[in-house]
Amino acid sequence: MDHALLTNSIPMKIRIWLPVILLAAVATQGCVSNKRYTALQTDYNRLQDTNRNLMQSYQVTQQELAGSRQHVQSLEDAIAAAKANAVGLQDALNKCLAGNNQGNVNISKLADQITASDKYIQHLVDLKNKSDSLNQILTANLTRSLTPDETKDVNVKVLKGVVYISLSDNMLYQSGNYQISPTAGSTLAKIAKIINDYNTYDVLIEGNTDNVPISQQNIRNNWDLSCLRASSVVQALQNTYSVDPKRLTAGGRGEYNPIADNSSDFGKSQNRRTEIIITPKLDQFMALIGKDAPTSNTNN
Repeated sequence: MDHALLTNSIPMKIRIWLPVILLAAVATQGCVSNKRYTALQTDYNRLQDTNRNLMQSYQVTQQELAGSRQHVQSLEDAIAAAKANAVGLQDALNKCLAGNNQGNVNISKLADQITASDKYIQHLVDLKNKSDSLNQILTANLTRSLTPDETKDVNVKVLKGVVYISLSDNMLYQSGNYQISPTAGSTLAKIAKIINDYNTYDVLIEGNTDNVPISQQNIRNNWDLSCLRASSVVQALQNTYSVDPKRLTAGGRGEYNPIADNSSDFGKSQNRRTEIIITPKLDQFMALIGKDAPTSNTNN
């Protein structure tokens, strides 16, 4: 709740001060230099970018929170059902003892069932705690070397044990292009280091686009563009960052896996993304719960 209030309060302050800045700039335009006017315009643009980034971060956080709540709710429902079953067994045992009509064998069986039910409840609680711990470990490992600026274009989440790293197209490519931008190298290097930390996990690179048709030579449609972008990331991970190509799969989903409404510019920007999906095997998941991640130098 405190984080949401803080996030909402910053854009409000920006919206309050922006008209004042613009009014001052217009009122004094006749008596200030072009350099001063340009500086005011630059401040205005910077504040607009800050407001936009904060709103995007808020929406991403809301999506992650909704997914976590759903997972926790399913475990809590299972725990509640198991507890209700235990209450029923206890009532049956109480009636048996009160009526004194059942033999010791039946009483012993009821007691064993109650004990088994209690163990099952504890097992569900342990699974929930382990799941929460695993999500925290994996998320921390994947974000530990990213700078605050890099996290604006990199979204990391863990759903049902699968790690999703979503990279915005603005960070990776130029508009309508599939060649990786030189500015993306630093972020890709850090993600590759994390992937190499767990060098037995499978990695799927999945390209996604918005629904705006593309018209470029040698790129027929958004299917082509999404596949070419995924292939570019796969080849960069293999050739530049030494990720084993046997672990890598490149795929494209075009415009058909949206996470936002394409009717707005913001929704389209959310849908134009490349996702890196890391899938450990079950035994590797369980091993992560009991130990820390492999240590590595994250300063590079």
